[in-house]
Formats: sequence, C-alpha cells, structure tokens
Amino acid sequence: MKEIAKAYDPKLVEPRWYKRWEDSGAFRGERREGCAAFSIVIPPPNVTGVLTMGHVLNNTIQDILARRARLQGKRVLWLPGTDHASIATHSVIERELRKEGVTRWDLGREQFIRRAWDWSDHHGGIILRQLRGLGCSCDWERTVFTMNEAYARAVSTAFVKLYERGYIYRGKYMVNWCPATLTALSNEEVIMKPQHSLLFKMRYEIVELPGQFMEISTTRPETLMGDTAVAVHPHDVRYRSVVGKHVWRPFPRAQIPIIADEAVDREFATGVLKVTPAHDALDFEIGQRHGLPALEVINPDATMNELAGKDFVGLDRDEARKLATRKLDELGLLVGQEPYQNNVGYSERADVPIESRISEQWWMRYPKVEEAKRAVRDGLIRFWPQRWAKNYLHWLDNIQDWCISRQLWWGHRIPIWYRKGCDRALSQNWHVSVDGPKDPENWEQDEDVLDTWASSWLWPFATMGWPSPNEKEARDLAYFYPTTDLVTGPDIIFFWVARMIMAGLEFMGEAKELLSDDELADRIPFRNVYFTGMIRDVQGRKMSKSLGNSPDPLDLIDKFGADGLRFGIMSVAPKGQDILFSEERMQGGRNICNKLWNACRFRQLSGALHDNTSLARMTARIQMSWFDEYDHWIIWRLVETVKQVESAFEKYEFNQLTQALYGFFWSDFCDWYLEVSKVKLEHPETSAHCLAIQDLVLRQVLLMLHPIAPHITEELFHRLGFVDEESLLQDCGVESPDQLLDLLSGAGIEIDQPAAEQVECLKEFVSRARALKSQYNLSNRRDVTLFFTADEENTVFIESHTVVIKRLVGASALEVRADVSDAPGAVTAIATVYLDLASTLDLEVERERLGKELFRIKRAVAAAKGRLGNEEFLKKAPAKIVAGARQQLLASEAKKDEIERLLAGLGG
Repeated sequence: MKEIAKAYDPKLVEPRWYKRWEDSGAFRGERREGCAAFSIVIPPPNVTGVLTMGHVLNNTIQDILARRARLQGKRVLWLPGTDHASIATHSVIERELRKEGVTRWDLGREQFIRRAWDWSDHHGGIILRQLRGLGCSCDWERTVFTMNEAYARAVSTAFVKLYERGYIYRGKYMVNWCPATLTALSNEEVIMKPQHSLLFKMRYEIVELPGQFMEISTTRPETLMGDTAVAVHPHDVRYRSVVGKHVWRPFPRAQIPIIADEAVDREFATGVLKVTPAHDALDFEIGQRHGLPALEVINPDATMNELAGKDFVGLDRDEARKLATRKLDELGLLVGQEPYQNNVGYSERADVPIESRISEQWWMRYPKVEEAKRAVRDGLIRFWPQRWAKNYLHWLDNIQDWCISRQLWWGHRIPIWYRKGCDRALSQNWHVSVDGPKDPENWEQDEDVLDTWASSWLWPFATMGWPSPNEKEARDLAYFYPTTDLVTGPDIIFFWVARMIMAGLEFMGEAKELLSDDELADRIPFRNVYFTGMIRDVQGRKMSKSLGNSPDPLDLIDKFGADGLRFGIMSVAPKGQDILFSEERMQGGRNICNKLWNACRFRQLSGALHDNTSLARMTARIQMSWFDEYDHWIIWRLVETVKQVESAFEKYEFNQLTQALYGFFWSDFCDWYLEVSKVKLEHPETSAHCLAIQDLVLRQVLLMLHPIAPHITEELFHRLGFVDEESLLQDCGVESPDQLLDLLSGAGIEIDQPAAEQVECLKEFVSRARALKSQYNLSNRRDVTLFFTADEENTVFIESHTVVIKRLVGASALEVRADVSDAPGAVTAIATVYLDLASTLDLEVERERLGKELFRIKRAVAAAKGRLGNEEFLKKAPAKIVAGARQQLLASEAKKDEIERLLAGLGG
C-alpha cells in the first residue's frame, strides 16, 4: 500500500485510473447468467459537438447510475454514440464552402457527402474523448455513429416497414421552412421567440363600394402580394353586408373576394384577416376550405419572386417589408403602425425566422400512439419528475403527422426510387426497399434525406443490432432491452423521448424470438426517464457564448478535477429543476475531495493498515467491549446515511445524495468523530479499536461516494488496502442498509440507540455554542468561557464530556452556573448554553459597533417601507421588482431584530 501524498492532485490520479479502467475492460457491458442487467443509452451528442455544461450534467448522472449498478453486482451496459446531425453538419460544411467561394451545388452531392464524412471523421471523436476526461464509464467498444452502415440499414428498414403498413405517405402541405438551410422542419424544430415587432394598419378598397374600405392589421405587409382573399368571422355583424363582395389588392392590383370563416379572430384588431394561403398555416387551411388559389411570392431562400411584382423581385423579406410599407403609404392605404409584441418561429438549428411554405414532402402518421400513452399512464415507464408525464400525454393527445423529409444531402437518404421517365406522382412508379431495385440504371433515388430524429428514435434497439442481429447481438438485445434508465432534457421530450417509445412499441413487438413475449412491458425502450433541468448562471440566465456566461467544462476539470466538478454539479442539481451554476459550488466539490484525501491520509498516519478486503474481516477487528457513545453514534449515523443514499437513488434525488454524503462525512465523521478519535488514539488499549471503526466508516464512505467521484475513491480504496492491487473498487459491492445491519450484527455489533441519541444532543449543544461565538465575531477565539444550565442528569452528562466540548467549540472553560441572566444564550435539548462576554469582549466597543449597525439597518427599513408605501411605485414597477423590495424589507427587519437581541445580551 503506497503512502498517501500530503496534497491531492487530480491531474496525477484521474488519467491514471481511467486508463486502468479502460485497459482492464471495466466498462464492458457483458451478459452473465443469473445477474441482473442494467442498461442505459447515451443521448447521442452531435458528431460536430464539444462538451458543454449540459453534457456534464447529463453524462455525470448517467455515469452515477451506471457505477452504482456495478457496485450492486449488476451487469451494466452504458452504450455510447454520436448523431450525424443533418442540419448542424450541413451548416458547418456549407460555411466552409462559402469561405472557398463555392456552394454545395458546385461541389455536387457525392463530393459534398465525402466532405461531410471527412469532417465527421476528424471531429466526431472530440466529444467522446472529452467524456472520458469527465470519467464516463461507457462501453466504448460499442460506440455507434448513426451514419454507420448497420445503423443506416436499420433506419431504412424502419422506413420501409412503416411505408408498407400505411404510416408513410407523400403530400403537398404547409410546412415550416428554413430559408437558411433550405429544408422543411417539423413543428418540434421550430422555437417560438418573443419579438418586438410592428403592427401595420392598412386598408383595402371594396370593389363594389368605391370609396369604402376594409381596415386590416398585419405584421407582414410583404406577403400582401400573395393575398387571394380577405376573411371575416361569419357572426361578425360589422361585415355581414360585404361578405361575397370583393376588395382591391393594392399590388399587383387585383380583385380578391371577401369570405367568412370561423377561424378568424374577430377580437383581434378590426376582425379582418388578409388571407395568404401560400405563406401562413392558418391561411392555408382557410384557403383549402374556400378553394382559394395559393400564390407563392417568396422564394425558398426568403427572397421575393416574379409573382410579387417587378419592384420586389430579388429583395429579401425584410427589404420587401419596407418597400411594401412605402408603397401603401404612397397610395394612401397605410393607416398607421404601432409597436407590437408577438411570437415568431425560428429554425432551431439555423436560428433564423422560418417561413410557412407549401411543399411536397414525406409525412408519417405516428404508430402506437394509444399504447405510448398507456405505457406512461400505467406506470410501465416512469417519468422523474412525474409532472413531465402531463406534457407528454398532452402532446400525444394533440399529435400531428410528422414531416420526415429534409432537403439536405448529409443524412439517411429516403429509400424510394422512381422509374426514370415516368410520372413521380404515381405510386406504381415507385420502388420502396432497403437495398433498392435490381436494375438501378432504370431508377432514380429520392433526393431527400430523413429528419435526423427519424433515425435517433430507433436508438435503444438499433444500437444493439436490430433488425438483423447476429447471435451475440440477439442475446444482448434479449438481456439488456428494455433499457433501465434514460437521462435527457425535457426540451426533447417530443423530439426524442415520445418517438423512441412509439418506435419501441412498433418494432420490438416483432422480435418475439428475442424477447420473452410481446407484451407492452417488453417492448418499451426504457423503464425510467430522468429529466434534467437547464443550467443557468447565478442571475438565472440561460448559458450562452454570446452572454459570456458559459464556462468551458475542460477548464473546470483542469481547475477542480473531474471528481470535483462532478460532485459540485450534482450538489446544485435538484430533481428536474433548473440549476444555478457558480464556480463557488464547484470549489465545494474540490474541497470535499481534499477533505476526503486528508481524512484518509490521517488514517494512514495514525496506525498500521490491515488487509481489509472484505467487510466481514473489517468488522471482526471491532471490539464491542471498547464501544463508547461516540462509537455507537458514528455507526448509527453511518447506517442512517446508507439509508438516505439508497432512498436518494430510488427517487433520483442526486442533490439529496450529495448533501447526505457531505453532511455525514464532513460534519459527523471529520469534524466530530475524528476529533474525538484523537484522544482515543493516544491510548494503546483504545487505538486499535478506534482505527477499526475509522476503517469501517471510510470504506463505506468511499463506496457510497464512488459513483459521484470515481477516481479519488478508487485511489484511496487501494491506498488504504480495502481491495487487493489486482481488483477494482466496483467489484467489491455496496451493502444495502439491511445487509449492513446484518453484517454488523453477525460481528456482534449492536447499536445502542439511546447512547447515539445522546451524542446527537451533545452535537447540538456544540453547534449552538459555536453559533453564539460567531454572532459576536469570536469564531477564531479559543479563550472564551461557556456557562450552561441543565437538570442534574444532563449536567452530569455534559461535565463528563467537558474535554470534548471545549476542544470542538474552541473554549477555555465550561462551567455550570445557576444565574446567567446577563449573558447571551441558546436553548438546546439537554441544556441552555451561555457565552461569557464580560471576560472576553470590550463591551463598550461592541455595543458601539452594534449600535452603528442598528442605526444603518433602521434607515434601510424606513427607506424600504417608504418605497413600498408609494402607490406610484407599486403601480409602475414590474412585479419582480416589487416582490424583491418586499423580500428585502423582510430581510432587513429580521436583521434589525437580531441586532437588537444581541444588544440586549450586552445590556445595551
């Protein structure tokens, strides 16, 4: 057993252990008969991506779950991989091409795809290498890329099966169109953003009533050239007399009908809607109902075309808006314009406003929708937190067909071929198969690729060999599917989670030879879904490069170590809630690592280490005859902490997990038991027994901490001799609370509960005494005198622990006294403790200091009350500002009361 160095350096420990884990095959997901399986698939990051704080949070949680399962003796498969990310990769390649002065069309499809492969090969491993630096224990030998041949075949197979079952069809409908990447998008790929827009008020003259006008409000005057009607609500009495008549569209000048449709919102503006069927989803539906022509005046790249009129041809949509406004004004048809708050859809990847556009695309009717609802509603799949189930079910209740085709080249090309020279609109001229027609020279393949999500929805089973697994893959699929847990963000609950559930229910029901039966429970892709929160800065803002508030995880790992970062991020991650990130909390993770290192080093320096490779051998060294109340207490607290840890894992409460471990190890063990141990270690007859208990506690702490901080715990487990050199910590197993109690009982160790509770009372006494010192700025003084009052029994108990109390509080004297009315005090369960200020402080100086502080805080209270008593402030200030002012007043009043109490304790 090597000596533990004086200072902990993660840069020396972490890479060395990670290499050993990989070299030894510690992360391989291998079946073993008679062992329970645990499996999890990584949410595949974009092949072009690098590590972000979101990845740190998500993958740390996955690693914690995987490492915990290994400690429980389960066979674990954590399957990694990357996604080809059609739009993101396309954008990167096209940006590079623009720098070279060419377009993808100049390059051609074949050369463009080769460039995309080169890019993916060069950048695809970056994030996976960074995940290794974080300590992620994936089975890297199974890494999957969604464009690999086997996975691509699974994607094509799924398409063909769904087409044959009538779920996939081709149709010309309104789609979300990205003018930057020139492709259709699904509804889920559109992000609605609040905008400071303008509402333009204009008027159209009624053809049959010259000189009379209908006033219309719109945010998009640049589309009026595509107007083919104006619409009013059929029950709007203001316009009944003009329904059936016409108005003049200003330019290009034309007569268009006035129609009535219930989709019109008669409460918005004047209740008159300009209908542009080719450029708005609602207008398209109205146009379909009334047989209106759809005039497409905006090109795919958001420039204007010939149908918009010669003055507009070639202008982008923003320029066209300005010109249309000027022309309306010149014609006397612009009534006015005013600021307007509205939501505008943006392309999720390109971050530009989308266009609604009629386009012929491939569409999918979702399979197994009702079964997907039942899987979650009946608890076969559990969401953590449960509230996300409501969002999931609401989406399924209102589900719309999925536009699955994308006008891109990088991705899974749609497996449909058209007979050359024949009408592509006729399905009899189509060939639909995975391998294509036998006479390819007579056919042309569809140019489009599938939406990226139409490949990743197969992830839980296509990564394990579906649809044509070999013998090993078939056994793995039967063993590891359904997967155990999925960790992801709620922002892709519809993109990915819901779709994976439907895909599993649709396709895994066919694999009867791979599964025990075809019941719902065997077909779902996972049993638990944990939704992480979003990481924000301390001001609550979303992290972004533009704000400069998004730290580089690699810098944090360099500064705090991977284990420090992991512990820190988990300590601020409440279940399913957004996380306020600060480096200070990450420093807390590094501090716990340092504390752990120093505690283990103290143990190593305190006495001989033994071969403690099993808990049974360790407990055999503990002598019940030497137990005192501190021993009973620390063992009791250990068992309670094991219970808390197990409960936290069962409820996916990772911040509760870190808090339980931090509180027990730092406060109970280090601040208390080790301090008490220093007295015991001075006597040979109690030293061996004390060290044996320290070994027991440290062993269990390292096991419980291992999933969160794997590198340092592995290092210390070996340095303290808790495992032989050839083995790994994960092979030792972690005991449940019942197992731990059984092992202790088998070694003759029975916890004296009353004795343990007495120490808890003593701990409270010390804690309150420390707080008194802190209130009077005496924390660092060790010459203070404490008094206490208690009944006879507790007086005897406290006096028997005087040495320990003085050491832990930092006091020179502890005395029982009947009359202490002139000293500040605090009530505890066993006594009231008082601080003797007269012999420690210059009371006049302290009263003067507190008096000045009281004067300042009273002014703050008065100012806050004046502000909140001002009706103008309450009326005009934002609700958040008012709430903050009220909160500040409460805090100031509480501070004032505290200072007055302290002054009273000083006789002031």
